[in-house]
Amino acid sequence: MAPPIFGAGAALLLALSGGNGGVPNSPPAAESSPARLTRRAALASLLPVAAAAATSTPALADDGADPKKPQFRRYPQIRFIAALGDPSASSGAGSDAWGLWRDDPGPRGVYLRDYDSRIASSKNNVAPAGWTFRRDDWWLEEHGLIMSNPDELPRKRYDKESGEVVPYKRYVVTGDREVTSVLTVTEDGRWDLAKGTLYDVTHLPCRSARYTQPAAAATTGAVEVGATGTTTAAGASKSCAPLNADRKAFPVKPGAEMPPVAGCAKQDYAVLFVLGEEA
Repeated sequence: MAPPIFGAGAALLLALSGGNGGVPNSPPAAESSPARLTRRAALASLLPVAAAAATSTPALADDGADPKKPQFRRYPQIRFIAALGDPSASSGAGSDAWGLWRDDPGPRGVYLRDYDSRIASSKNNVAPAGWTFRRDDWWLEEHGLIMSNPDELPRKRYDKESGEVVPYKRYVVTGDREVTSVLTVTEDGRWDLAKGTLYDVTHLPCRSARYTQPAAAATTGAVEVGATGTTTAAGASKSCAPLNADRKAFPVKPGAEMPPVAGCAKQDYAVLFVLGEEA
């Protein structure tokens, strides 16, 4: 059965009203832990947040969007956007560098302590959940779980009425706090929130960072790129590898930056919960 279509008003409640409440399937019992349960507990709490949320009609000047009120459809499961930008901004550029996890990457992740036995020793660096670890471009979350890389965030959609592809896409997003908003992203990388700031729709307990191999790491040591884009030294190392991570630095406190890893360039990302998208 196709997901129901709902309007931008009370529809935010409907985005979580069916099925399992948007909570992803539980991981195997052997993988369950308090750390893994944290995100699922947060997802379950989104129903009252959506019910209390005020709504508004999204708009982006000069984007060619249809002026009629958009209709949205809920996802069977919550999705997650990895976003970059000024936390105090309500609009900006750079959404072409954002990512999307269609499934919760936490329960599908591998703890740093298990990297050797569950990833490095596997054929082609394939994790038990089936995703492939990229040695020169990998992600960590707040509990020290190595995650799958997100997909590129879709920024255009097919309009059934016109039969054309429109150069923007709208999502219902929240940080599981006070603000639920409509996020518009455009093909050219612009983004706009109908309500609130990027910080308002960031789920603070969910921390994530991307670790990559900098060109100069082998000779000059690691480079850390903070959440604001600043660059600092992070210690000497010959390669960017999970084995270089300090496991004592986890878990990371809500709202804090992710720890640097020797040999790596690090970029912190905000995590947004995605309840649905424009139909």
